[in-house]
Amino acid sequence: MVWDTKVGGKEYLTEAAELIRRGEVVAFPTETVYGLGANALDEKAVEKIYIAKNRPKDNPFIVHVTDLDNAEKAAFVTDEAARLFAKFSPGPLTVVLKKKECVPYIVTAGLETVGIRIPSHPLCREFLALCDRPVAAPSANVSKRVSPTEAEYVYEDMKGRIPLILDGGRCDVGIESTVISLAGEVPTILRPGIITAEELAEVLGRVKTHTGEVKVAQAPGMKYRHYAPTVPCMLYRNPVDAMNYYDEEVKNGKHPVIFARSANKTLFGDRNTVDMGCDGKEIAHNIFHLLRYYEKKNDAILIEALSETGEEGAVMNRIEKSCDGKYLS
Repeated sequence: MVWDTKVGGKEYLTEAAELIRRGEVVAFPTETVYGLGANALDEKAVEKIYIAKNRPKDNPFIVHVTDLDNAEKAAFVTDEAARLFAKFSPGPLTVVLKKKECVPYIVTAGLETVGIRIPSHPLCREFLALCDRPVAAPSANVSKRVSPTEAEYVYEDMKGRIPLILDGGRCDVGIESTVISLAGEVPTILRPGIITAEELAEVLGRVKTHTGEVKVAQAPGMKYRHYAPTVPCMLYRNPVDAMNYYDEEVKNGKHPVIFARSANKTLFGDRNTVDMGCDGKEIAHNIFHLLRYYEKKNDAILIEALSETGEEGAVMNRIEKSCDGKYLS
């Protein structure tokens, strides 16, 4: 079915919730990125998310709920999980727990675990309350594309594919939630986010980060290339490498752009250079918007490599995937 996709804010809340109850798919804002949601307990509805996104079936979804009581309808919430939700939720944290039988395997990609998140975006929370059921949702983009942080970017990918996009403005955080699994012996970060390993360890004690090859995706963002702009995208560690590549491209009639930290922007003279932000939080807020915006204006995007730890490390996780691991040298 091809939809005449509507875009709007609070005036569409009741209609959005009714669409979810009828088994349809709705895009909605969260504080991290926009989500593409369906009733998490309705297998046929969740199937429509896969179709709209063209998403691989072995890539699980996160289930969004309003509070801990609703989390317990979808998963077995442990004492550790309750402490995490008490500290960080509502907010950009997903906790992977043993799923309850009511959650179909299409949501979890066949796994016995499910990621649970309690988002903080006010419009999202109103939407979830009106839905009155858990909502399964990945990011609201075509598979492999840059996650959308504004309704207009959702519309670019989802026009005609879904009936409605709830517009809640620009997302505050700007990258997806931290995902931590409590399904094993040691709490394990499966996807880094703005809530860091150090912050999680303050609550849980020992925390480790998943490393190595991913054969089975236990959470979104682990197995496949993501966040890919429509133009070539490369990382640089040395500004001279970026300048040399940029100058060669310009000689060949191309129009590249350089993304740099605020402190380094002036190093590039009059070259087309964009300020990513001054720290990890600011860069996280900006990065997906910048990728979406400048892929329309430029032939190549050169991105300054960031730290591998903390908030910058979470952004680095995304931009390495955007660049498919390619560095200038």
